[in-house]
Amino acid sequence: MGENEEFTAYLQDSKGAYVLSNVAEVVERILTFVPTKSLLRIASVCRLWRNCARRVLRTHQQLTWVSACGPSSTEAHVLCSILAEEVEKVFLVPKTVLALVDYEGFTGRAYCYRQNKAKKNRHSPDTVEELNLLFPKGCDIMGITTPGVVLTPSGSRSSLPQEYQEGEAGFAIMLPSIEGVHVKPFHFCKKSISPTALKEAGLVDNPELRVVLIFVYEAYKTGGSQFLSQILEPLAKSKALIAGGLVESVFSPPRQCCSQGAFGVVGLALSGPKVQGASVLLNQEVSNPKAAEATIQRLKAAKVPERNTLGFMFACVGRGQNYYHDQANVEAEAFHKVFPNTPLFGLFGNGEIGCDRIVKDDYTLCDTDTDSLQHEYTTVMTLVHLG
Repeated sequence: MGENEEFTAYLQDSKGAYVLSNVAEVVERILTFVPTKSLLRIASVCRLWRNCARRVLRTHQQLTWVSACGPSSTEAHVLCSILAEEVEKVFLVPKTVLALVDYEGFTGRAYCYRQNKAKKNRHSPDTVEELNLLFPKGCDIMGITTPGVVLTPSGSRSSLPQEYQEGEAGFAIMLPSIEGVHVKPFHFCKKSISPTALKEAGLVDNPELRVVLIFVYEAYKTGGSQFLSQILEPLAKSKALIAGGLVESVFSPPRQCCSQGAFGVVGLALSGPKVQGASVLLNQEVSNPKAAEATIQRLKAAKVPERNTLGFMFACVGRGQNYYHDQANVEAEAFHKVFPNTPLFGLFGNGEIGCDRIVKDDYTLCDTDTDSLQHEYTTVMTLVHLG
């Protein structure tokens, strides 16, 4: 390289350095392409970059997710094995995380019958601690195991969702802090439930409550049915959308108030003027793809905005492929036909919670009968919009 070329290269470098050190508009534009974890590291370089990073972070209000399926290449569950790497790529600061994995794959129970050395350490305090370290301090992490999982592959909102009633699968939905949306996790067992506790969780006497996602564990134990009714009775009287299911177990947050094997409930209370929701019930009469699509089509009437909207599918373990005469993925595909750009997540569980209900800005269309919230051999298909 000649002397002039060296000088030109130096001049270009110096101009670039000047722009990146002084022109906030350019720096801010560049930082919009940087994942959040890298953005937080970049913020420590200088005052200009810190201010630009803060402005960019305030725009990161679109939820995201990581999902995984298939055999794990490590001792960890397939979701846990990729989560650390994938979290580095997200464009938000997670405030709340909802993680759901298949019970057999996560606990290692399936291996106990096939080999002498069972993988019993897949679900351990270390696993939960490692999960907590992946996310910022103060981030609420709710971890649930279920008999089966419904997920949308990572990367695109328009990907075809998949139902997994066998094999390893899981997802982690990450919700940022969103203006006009308040997400409050809750956990109750027979020792901690009370009218005061329900009020503190925002589940009663909360005029801004819009959606409640609820997951009940060990509900088959003696007293579990009465406990569930104690939760659902005040919720049925509210104007909120209630949806969820009966799951196998909860691994996060750690349960300090109740003993191992005791029944309880966890969930998310979604409040605020920008929260909307709608749900329909696919009852036992819905037993073919055409009927499933026609029922899900009723959700269109709610006119829920597409942006920052998630679909949730809470299905009975008795549905799925066997219910539809050996046709796989029937209900997930039906949802995708009606809502091709809305990612779908959910579970196959031991009972379903929900009903036909629409929650919009200034009105609610719903049933108020508590019994109508509890079902068997059904699917509750739900839309949740978060601003």
